[in-house]
Amino acid sequence: MHPFVPRLHSFSHSRRSCCAHRVTWTGPSVVVGHDWGAMMAWYLCLIRPDIVKAMVSLSVPYFRRNPSMKFVEGFRVFCGDDYYICRFQEPGEMEEEFAQVDTPKLMTKFLTIREPDLLMLPKNTWMAGMPKVSVTLPTWLTEEDINYYASKFEKKGFTGGLNYYRAVDLNWELTAAWTNAKVQVPAKFITGDLDLVYHMPGMKDYIHSPEGLKKDVPLLEEIVIMEDVAHFINQEKGDEISKHIYNFIKKF
Repeated sequence: MHPFVPRLHSFSHSRRSCCAHRVTWTGPSVVVGHDWGAMMAWYLCLIRPDIVKAMVSLSVPYFRRNPSMKFVEGFRVFCGDDYYICRFQEPGEMEEEFAQVDTPKLMTKFLTIREPDLLMLPKNTWMAGMPKVSVTLPTWLTEEDINYYASKFEKKGFTGGLNYYRAVDLNWELTAAWTNAKVQVPAKFITGDLDLVYHMPGMKDYIHSPEGLKKDVPLLEEIVIMEDVAHFINQEKGDEISKHIYNFIKKF
């Protein structure tokens, strides 16, 4: 699930492959999530490990809770006020700026980012970086996909997606009781080497250090970094992701 990519459509690329495998579970479930879906999956595993048999996280690792600094404050300190998560905080502000841009072009730009730099959106000026001509789409993304996504946001607007980011500090407050707690669920983490999240300040060290992700998720079995793959990994590499998911969850 990603707040700017309707979830059923975004997983259709990997779902086609997964459907070739039949796995039946009883009792606790296996959870798979991408981006914000991954965040929700991590929270579920943290809070209710008794109902989760195993989990696969795409793109977003577990975030250790810092009891002395809220999420947005941390992003402002390490990434600056123009960082996209910081810009998304003020209700109505980004909705107004997004409305000034052709929605299909906005979705194309958003879905085809491959530069793993910090995503900065300077107020009222980032729109100048929008493509002036048609962009050649990658093989995993079609005009039909773009038009589908655009039609949903043209109908409902972007507030629903932006509100996920506006709730990060509320999530921080609500999880105070789990400060320093470990995620006690078998897990596998998969990301691309061009993913924006992978290149956030300190993220690589956290993911690969024995004192980082592995310490917070003691039952983490594998970390997979896919080469030349960006953020929308389940679409870009649907078959490979499906195999990774199936080969992991069939053990449970």
